[in-house]
Amino acid sequence: MLVLTRSIGERLFIQDGEIKIQVLEVKGNQVRLGIEAPKHIAIHREEVFDRIKTEGSAQKNNLVAQQEEAA
Repeated sequence: MLVLTRSIGERLFIQDGEIKIQVLEVKGNQVRLGIEAPKHIAIHREEVFDRIKTEGSAQKNNLVAQQEEAA
């Protein structure tokens, strides 16, 4: 993992500047980030990403079960 230190207003550039991340605000232990990226790049908070993965697994398992029942 790359660890960087940034101050409010400073930015990071990823993939030749295709993705930009800016530190907008720091309050206590919370940091507000602004992210600019192309629409085809999905950006999720960890808890949302985990839920998407869990729901995707459940849907896949249901599809397999339905296919097995039909056979």
